[in-house]
Parts: sequence; structure tokens; C-alpha cells
Amino acid sequence: MSLSVTAPAALAVPVPSPSPTAAPPALMSTVGGARLGQPGTQVDLAPGVPVLPKDITARSWIVSDAESGEVLAAHNAHWRLPPASTLKMLFADTVLPRFPKATRHKVAPSDLRDVGTGSSVVGVKEGGTYSVHDLWLGVFLRSGNDAVHVLSAMNGGVRQTVADMQDHAEELQALDTQVVSPDGYDAPGQVSSAYDLTLFARSGLQKKDFRDYCSTVSARFGSAEIRNTNRLLSGDSDVPVYPGIAGVKNGNTTHAGATFTGVAERGGKVLLVTVMNPQKHEHNEVYKEAAKLFDWGFQAVGKVGPVGELVPPKSAAGARPDPSASDLSASGPSASAGPGAARAAGQASGTGGAGAKPAASATTASGSGGAGTALAVACALLALFAGAAFLVNRRWPLPDLMRRRTRP
Repeated sequence: MSLSVTAPAALAVPVPSPSPTAAPPALMSTVGGARLGQPGTQVDLAPGVPVLPKDITARSWIVSDAESGEVLAAHNAHWRLPPASTLKMLFADTVLPRFPKATRHKVAPSDLRDVGTGSSVVGVKEGGTYSVHDLWLGVFLRSGNDAVHVLSAMNGGVRQTVADMQDHAEELQALDTQVVSPDGYDAPGQVSSAYDLTLFARSGLQKKDFRDYCSTVSARFGSAEIRNTNRLLSGDSDVPVYPGIAGVKNGNTTHAGATFTGVAERGGKVLLVTVMNPQKHEHNEVYKEAAKLFDWGFQAVGKVGPVGELVPPKSAAGARPDPSASDLSASGPSASAGPGAARAAGQASGTGGAGAKPAASATTASGSGGAGTALAVACALLALFAGAAFLVNRRWPLPDLMRRRTRP
């Protein structure tokens, strides 16, 4: 693997092709840092830093510190490739907060009309009535495209959901992603990248419901028991449960190959690893390579210099909140803080609309320029609390998730 030690002072961000290429482009997106836009392996090896595992065959991968956002190492991080069902992380981050768990929906034939042939399904039946809670279990545990399409129908249809997902991807600065189908099923032009998939996981994990679903090992769906197909979470004959694993999503299609994004905690450190399309075609290879990268990351974190960063959402990118604002996560934002604080609190609890646009606010004030001053203050508060929510609420309670609880 080629190692890049230095980077050019600046790289122009290319206009990427909507379809994956046979080899990584010479120049890719530089979101998160110039080195992440270069092909090959990017890592800063130095005394005390362990050597990367030599048998990683994935076309693209990334290891990052989930809390600081530092990218510890990457390989073709911005290569636009078919994402398979890992795209469901973006679907969930976008749609999950919009419907209460207890909401029930009777499935119409039109809800399942566009489910692709050969899709992974959880067994949703036409005419059946399902709770939103059960549908999300179907999405996360069995990667059920049928459950995705029912939830999309509730959200206004597939076309509306695709547009919502694309808007949310842009808000997260996941600019390698082109959404065509909400379930990640192979479709012409549908691509994402290891970098973007990591952004989706990091954003989703700030929502409690997302964390709960992606860490569930088994549950009841109708009269059957379903088990999570994330093998680092549920285990398999040749893959043990990874110590500290707490989610998030796997995928596999003809064009994408195997894809996986996982989050794990060890020694107070939380890492995210994304692996796309290993070229070694052995059983569960994507999980084996992810586990090796996790092992390396936990040895390297705190020793290796970052080669890039996971950027915050646009709404939080310019905010630099006072550290004293950290108690907001416990006490909740003041009612006088404005709509930005309310939106931030909703996203943290999993009840706010993902990607929702903050309500416009203006306060009248006496004297010339009073309204403009009040509006400026309101905008500043909105940016402050949006940034505070992102920075504070990324400290997820992952150790609690590692119980890998079984839902009745």
C-alpha cells in the first residue's frame, strides 16, 4: 500500500463522475482535508505507531475517532462506490425522527411496488398493520427493503424520501453521495464513499432511537425472531462478536460487494470504521477486515497524527460554542434560546426532524436598526446551539449499548 507522508498545499475539488470507476480517480473530493482526496493509503507512521494490517483488501476504508472527528488512517476515502444497504444509515438518520414509535400503518400494495427483485426483506405483508418500531427493527436487523419502502410511503413516497435524503446528505457535507433508491439497492448512479458513510453513522448515533436499533441483536417481528446481520454484533461461525461493538450497519449487493460501517468503544475511546468492497472473497471478509482496522485503531489512537477530519454538518460548521454550554445536554436549552436550541434538543433525543430547516425567527425592537440587531442575535444563538448540540451530543452512551440487549 502506498503511504502519503506529505500533501500538496491545495487541491482543487474535482467534479466526480456519478458512476464508480475501475480504479480510484487521481483526484477526489477534499472534504475533511487534502490528503483524503488522494488515492492510496493515507497514514502518518511514526515511532510508537503500529503498522497497518497488511492484508486489508477493501477498495476503500477509513478509521476515525468518532468523538474528536480525527481521521486516523484512510484508503481511497472519497472514492464514489455503490454503498449497498449501508445507505440505510442515511435513510434512518433522515426519516427515523419523523414518526413516533407507536404509530401503526396498514400496508397498501403500492407501498411495496418498487421493492427490487432479490432484495433483502423482513417479511412485511400487504394488508398487514405494523408499528413504526417494528418497521425500524426490520430495517436495522434484517436490512429489510420492504420495511424501508413502507416507511418511505409514510414519508410521502420514494421520490420524496430520496429528495429528503439527498438534502440531508448535503447538510452533513456528504458530497460524494448520490441517492437513487432509499434502501441502497443497486441503481444506476447511486454512489457514496467510506467518508460519507462514516458521516451518516456519526450523525445517526447522536439520536437515541438510532443507537438503540443499531445495537439490537435480536427481536420479534410478527411471529418470527429476527437476528441482526451485522456479524461483529451478533457473531457467526468464523467471526466472533467484536469486543465493544455497538452497531451500526452492513450491506451487500452484486455491484457494491460487501460494505460495513461499525462503531466500537474501548478504554474510553470510540472509533468508527467503514470498509467498502473487500477484494478477497471469503466468507464474512468485510467483518474480518473491519475487526483488524478496529484493532489497529485502538492501538494507534492518541499516537498517530490525523490525516484529515470528519466535518460537522453545515449548520454547525461555523459554530464554536463556549465549553460551559456542555450542561445543556443535561438541563436542556432555555426557552429563551430560540428555535435553534429546540431543534438541537430534538435531534439529540431522536425526536427532532433530521435535516429539518430551523424556523425563521425575528424579534421586533424599538429604535432604528432594532429589528436587524435582534435578528442578528437570534441567528447567532441558532448557530451557537446547533454547534453545541453537535459537539456535546456526540458523547454517546455507547458502553450502555454494549449489553447488546435483546428486544422482546
